[in-house]
This record gives sequence, structure tokens and C-alpha cells, in this order.
Amino acid sequence: MTYSSLSRPRSAPHARRAGGDDLLALYHRTGDRRAREQAIEHFMPLARRLAARYHRRSESFEDLVQVANLGLVKAVERYDPSRGTRFSSFAVPTISGELRRHFRSTAWNLHVPRGVQEDVLRVRDAVARLTHQLGRAPRVSELVEETGLDEEAISEALHARAVQAMTSLDQPAGSATDEGNATLGELIGVDDDGFDLAEYQADVGPLLRALPPREREVLFLRFARDMTQSEIAARIGCSQMQISRILRRTIAQLSEQTEAVEAEAPDAR
Repeated sequence: MTYSSLSRPRSAPHARRAGGDDLLALYHRTGDRRAREQAIEHFMPLARRLAARYHRRSESFEDLVQVANLGLVKAVERYDPSRGTRFSSFAVPTISGELRRHFRSTAWNLHVPRGVQEDVLRVRDAVARLTHQLGRAPRVSELVEETGLDEEAISEALHARAVQAMTSLDQPAGSATDEGNATLGELIGVDDDGFDLAEYQADVGPLLRALPPREREVLFLRFARDMTQSEIAARIGCSQMQISRILRRTIAQLSEQTEAVEAEAPDAR
């Protein structure tokens, strides 16, 4: 019997005549493979109920049923009837552990400590139960009482749950039917230096236009054309030292005038 067939219970007349625990006792006593299969089919509804408890919208329910059935098979193999424990009592933690391992390995996009992952599941189940009972979202104090965790662990679990799954930046921002739709990454805002540049131009532009042609040309060649002082001196026909003095003097003059303009209109920005 394959694991894929476990998600579809078959009719089992022998399972209806004998209890699941009796079938397991027979299997472990004699190695009867037919009794094993009938016992597994007998307890598959239990595995399905546990899968439903862990199901959420983003996860395929049938995939969870398969995981729960795998846990059921492991429980059948590990069960010891001689201990006198009912199989269902032994199987529930085994199947639940298999489901939790599944979530730890597949459902987390970020690395989160195993203990926090366990707390997330406990808090999630507690939130669902209390929301149903109270008709509202539970308070942290109520979650503390329900789960036995302290407030710090509750808060950490809630924050971890919020980042459990991440969306790819390559995912389309609109519906699948949209043509030429942008991705989420393309819609993320970035700093636009153009706004600062526009403000600087508004402040400095009139001051630059008021400069003598020679000083304005030196500034243009130095900062717009990225020419060295020696190259500017050769182009204009003066010494490099003169270009240095022109730059220092003109920049200092523009700084003073800009500060004066900002002092006169402090709320302009």
C-alpha cells in the first residue's frame, strides 16, 4: 500500500468487525500485514481530523492529509500494545509532530528558531479557539492563560507568525488577467534625488545667473564638465592658482547668499 492511497480510505470489512487497537495487537503479535493495513484505514479519520486542525488557506489540505497519514504509519510501527495505552492516545502526538515538522521545513521563508515555531502553532490554535468562544480577538492576557506561555513568548510568536510567509517581489501586482502588469518590486518606492535637485535649482539658479560670466563659466567647467583646475586655466587663459581663488571666492559667495535667502524664508521648504 502506497502513501498516496492513504488519502482515500477503502472499504474494509475486517476493520469494521475488529477494533483498531485489536488489529494493531494482532499485527504486532503476528506480523500480519493485512491487519496492519486495516488498522491504518481504521484510524485514517483521526489523521484527517488532525490535518484539518493544522490547515490554513495557503496550504493544500490534501498535502496535509498525506503528511498526517505518514505520521499515522509511523505511529502504527512504533506502537507497543503491551504498554496498555490506547493507540489514539499514542498516535495524536506522533501525527501532530509530523505535521509540525512539515511546517518547519516548508512553511517558513525566514529562519526562525524551532521553539518559536512551536509557539506560533500553539498561539495560532489558541487564537482560533478563543476567537470562536469569545466572538472577538483574544487579548494577550487571555492567550497567556490559554497557552501557558508568558507575554514575551506570546508577543514573539505573534511577530514571527506575521513574517512566516513572504511574497516574491517578482509577483505581478495585479490579477493574472492583466496584460503588461508591473511586479511588486517595480512598485516599491525609492528616494528620488530629482526633488532635492529641483529645490537646489530654485534656490541657487537666480544666484548663478547673477554671477559675472567668467565666474559662472569656471563653475560650469568645474562641476558640470568635471574639468580639473589646470584644464580650466588652460582653456580660459590664466593660472591654475587664479582658478582656485575664483572657485573659493565664488562658492563662499553663493553659500552666504543661499543662507541669507533661507533665513528670510524659513518655512519655504
